[in-house]
Amino acid sequence: MRKALFFLLILMLTACQEEDAEPAPEQLPEETAEAVASPEVRVAEFIELWKSGDFPAMHTHYLNQGTQAVYGEANFVTWQQELHEQLAIDNLEISYTPVEDGDWTPEQPADFAIQVAFDTIIGPVEFEKTLTLLYESHGEVEDWFVEWDPSFILPNLEAGDRVSTEIAQGPRGEIVDRNGNAIASNNTGYEVSIIPENFDESKKQQLAELLGMSEQAIDDKLNQSWVQPHYLVPIAQIKADQSTLDELFTITGTTRAEVDMRNYPYGRALSHITGYMGPITAEQLEAWSGEGYSAETMVGRQGLEEILQERLRGAAGGRIILEKQQENAVITSVENEPIPGETVALTIDAELQQTLYGAMEEQAGTSAAIDPDTGETLALVSSPGFDPNEFVPNITNSRYQELANDPLQPFFNRFAAVYTPGPVIQPITAAIGLESGTLDPAEGLDIAGNSWQRFASWGDYRVTRPRADVPNPIDLDKALVYSDSIYFAQQALNMPNDDFRIGLENFGFGEEIDFPIDLSPSRISQDGTFGSEGQLAGTASGQGQMQVNILHLATLYSPILTSGTLYKPTLLLDDEDQQVWNENLLSAENAELLRMSLSNAGTELGTELAGKSGTANERGEQNAWFVGYSLVNPDLIVAMMIEGEEGVEGMAEQVLEARENE
Repeated sequence: MRKALFFLLILMLTACQEEDAEPAPEQLPEETAEAVASPEVRVAEFIELWKSGDFPAMHTHYLNQGTQAVYGEANFVTWQQELHEQLAIDNLEISYTPVEDGDWTPEQPADFAIQVAFDTIIGPVEFEKTLTLLYESHGEVEDWFVEWDPSFILPNLEAGDRVSTEIAQGPRGEIVDRNGNAIASNNTGYEVSIIPENFDESKKQQLAELLGMSEQAIDDKLNQSWVQPHYLVPIAQIKADQSTLDELFTITGTTRAEVDMRNYPYGRALSHITGYMGPITAEQLEAWSGEGYSAETMVGRQGLEEILQERLRGAAGGRIILEKQQENAVITSVENEPIPGETVALTIDAELQQTLYGAMEEQAGTSAAIDPDTGETLALVSSPGFDPNEFVPNITNSRYQELANDPLQPFFNRFAAVYTPGPVIQPITAAIGLESGTLDPAEGLDIAGNSWQRFASWGDYRVTRPRADVPNPIDLDKALVYSDSIYFAQQALNMPNDDFRIGLENFGFGEEIDFPIDLSPSRISQDGTFGSEGQLAGTASGQGQMQVNILHLATLYSPILTSGTLYKPTLLLDDEDQQVWNENLLSAENAELLRMSLSNAGTELGTELAGKSGTANERGEQNAWFVGYSLVNPDLIVAMMIEGEEGVEGMAEQVLEARENE
């Protein structure tokens, strides 16, 4: 077990016999030696004060005279307050075992079995003790008073003991893909510490350069309120080569210890899924108050590292050590083995994710791949990414600013955002029309020109199509092959009442996506309705105010392959597969019609895919889209968007061909 020395607390518990010790308790007259009230009320009150940390009241009103004489109030209070702070004692629970039918007399002590449990920086501490009460006269008060010693703070603690603490942090759990490939794993790094009284101050600049930090940052660590000259003070964690370690070793007063350090084997390709580790923020420290975190803790800062923090976090272990003054010996008061964090497996295929990311050539865009028969998310890419390894253990401010100011915005998570989808939404419009019964796939429409409006009341708005040279009549197959926006506008307008809007809602538009990583939900419009006929007509081809999330878009095509069932997208491998989002969205016959048309559309593009491509205007720029699947193995749907780029179909084909060749 690798152990890291986190701090050294030296607390001298002195048995301070005050010069003017209080007299021994008065002996009660012989005639009062008879049954008295049960001490149980006093036990319960004492325990409540103990749990609330009201040590002054415990000392003044509940300790017996002998204990008060040995342990003055200042020592009694200070010992416990300092130990509570330095050991991060929390969640203190104390209970006692009631004594049934006790025969209580003032001459006999009253014993109660108590159980003590609390959390510390080395994990939970539990022990049992016997709490003894004596019946005494304190001034005008005759009652039961507690006999106390330091072993009620920690097992085997005695006056005069020196207390130190070693911490061994449980290793953080790994994140792995569906095949067990590590996505976020642990490597060996080093924690460099200083013993102030031994440190060669003339080497501070050298140390700062080796650690990649400023001299002021080192001073800030050494000037923390708890630091004493003989304490071991952690300064920084580093990834270091042997030459750096050798040079560090020459600086007097420094030590190094091995620590686990995060590693991200797939780097940029999975950066927006994994996120990264970093020092805990003030907001996180406040949100996780009372859960054993300190200002020095490294935690997940983005992505699944942050979302799965509690599952991945290992539980600390270690030892509370007592250096016995009287016996001149060192013993262990409490020892806990550290507990590793949980290994979390994802539905992601990391090799497929890397292939998708590579195909996008770090151009700005996003892509997703799903299994249509299960809803499992096999890839989810935001491009360009960033290398989360640069954050281990800390990214320099200059490098962070360089990434933050990159015009391609590598920190922006595009797969969590929504975009105008354009013609790739047309198969969904067709599915709704087919099920509504208003769209006859064999019926051809005569459409003239490249723009159209139903009524002059539409004003300047007209529906435009990319090609006007496609020979009439235009049926469903031609409309999908050539992205005929006018055809789909007319089909949407032919649907009665709110059939088109309701159909889109049945496909999940307007619903929050139940997913571990927050994803913006796809929407029909800003308010979920059509403000005009023109807006409805544009939405039929993914324009108007429609916005779609890339993972949802890939999922929208799955009922075409499942004959009508839409499954919720999942990311965690231990989640149940085939969680039905909605069903009966398409009949088997209509699903087959759409599969044939998508196959024809892919052939027209010159690919071996079935799918739909197109471009959409997004804030004055054209984004290129493709959604489709392999005709050979239709077990994978890929959706891809590249900002301002054409030829996206070839990127998708490259990915699907690589999949077939595995």
